[in-house]
Amino acid sequence: MSRLIGLVRERVFAHYFGTSAAADAFRAAFRIPNFLQNLFGEGVLSASFIPVYARLRAEGKHEEASRVAEAIFALLFLVTSVLVVAGVFAAPWLIDAIAPGFHGETRQLTIRLVQVLFPGAALLVLSAWCLGILNSHRKFFLSYVAPVVWNISIIAILLWKGGHLAESKLAIATAIASVIGSGLQFLVQLPTVMRYLWPLRIHIHLGSEQVRAVTRSFTPVFISRGVVQISAYVDSMLASFLPQGAVAALSYAQTLSLLPVSLFGMAISAAELPAMSSELGSQEEIASALRNRLARGLENISFFVIPSAAAFVILGDLVVATIYRSGHFQGHDVSLVWKVLAGSAIGLLASTSGRLYSSAFYALRNTRTPLNFALIRVTLTLALGYFFALPLPRILGVDRLWGVAGLTLSAGVAGWVEFALLRRALHARIGKVGFSATRLAKLWIAATLAAAAGYGLKHISPIHQPLVLGSGVLAAFALLYLALAVIFGVAPPARIKRPLPHRQKR
Repeated sequence: MSRLIGLVRERVFAHYFGTSAAADAFRAAFRIPNFLQNLFGEGVLSASFIPVYARLRAEGKHEEASRVAEAIFALLFLVTSVLVVAGVFAAPWLIDAIAPGFHGETRQLTIRLVQVLFPGAALLVLSAWCLGILNSHRKFFLSYVAPVVWNISIIAILLWKGGHLAESKLAIATAIASVIGSGLQFLVQLPTVMRYLWPLRIHIHLGSEQVRAVTRSFTPVFISRGVVQISAYVDSMLASFLPQGAVAALSYAQTLSLLPVSLFGMAISAAELPAMSSELGSQEEIASALRNRLARGLENISFFVIPSAAAFVILGDLVVATIYRSGHFQGHDVSLVWKVLAGSAIGLLASTSGRLYSSAFYALRNTRTPLNFALIRVTLTLALGYFFALPLPRILGVDRLWGVAGLTLSAGVAGWVEFALLRRALHARIGKVGFSATRLAKLWIAATLAAAAGYGLKHISPIHQPLVLGSGVLAAFALLYLALAVIFGVAPPARIKRPLPHRQKR
């Protein structure tokens, strides 16, 4: 629900901003406070906090689990408060670091937007703490539906003020709405969390062994997320040297490419992490349970991600036009974003599957192995990204905007390297996870045939209105893919049966 309403938000944003200078400024500005959210937020907390908290609950140590949760909240509140104040004052220097290609009014607008957005990032970090608590209690709906209110806040201000304000002023109003939405997202989850932790005592129990375990795990995951975020900022920095619209196009495409990553990769990984962390028994029993969960999770991920990748390449223009084409976002913008989106499809399956393998390492309290491989991926991404984005278009004599597609292509290649390393290391730890090359081949064939049929339908359709045409063709593509998957015998079961946690077995 949150991702789908997020697409509505992106469509409304594109309607009023397109690929304008204000859109470039907002996208670049949003990356900086988002850095704080991603470092301290969902990914890091999930990897370091949930395994410890869920294991304590599985062992019946509920009071100790509550003390750990209280200590982590206090630490997050303290650290993010300091970083927000520092970030607001350091905004001009941060802009020079991540968007050195911005000058004049675009640079000034970006600085102002960063200063407005920073407090909202701290609220989203506290919201991620709520998510960690709720996920550990197997309450997934509220934690993942909460971002809907953040999206609605931004949509509301755009519809209310869009068309009445200049683009620069509208961007500032949108940033203010983002901060308000961040606060609402935190408050929506807080009452349910308080029921699990009441009375909430805000104390930093640094002497607790379990708190130290969380902080020890936190450091390598923090560094891992940090280098990944640095990679994203370098992409934005490189894009700032390309012609106007490059930064906005990169962000538009990343929103679409992250949709299957979030819906299938992150969703399945988030659901499996507390379950894998709660497994009890001998080492062999735990390894067997992890292998079974990984095999099932990888099957489900591939079933949904493979057609997404095929659609991004073959029907990417239709996907982009359906979501974005409106107002200031027109044909040239569609073509540009499609190029970037097609590049991201290369590593889509690797990045989603890799998240599940990383979750297995986190469940085993091993955060350093994913960190080492993340460093390799980021280094490779930076090297390839620079070459593909800047020198290569000049060498080939093509439009410099093709360099934006090179950024996502380089990330895809590096993603496959990271996935291969994660897979090999985990198999050495728990044994080989079941894998069927035949099943993957059938899924690719089904997705390609369905996408090709959708491509033909797009060209013979008498309808030309993007939203109507895209909705019809993409629905037909999805139905045909599902039918072919059933015919080939590779569709997942309608209802997935999970084994009971070890402690509940009779």
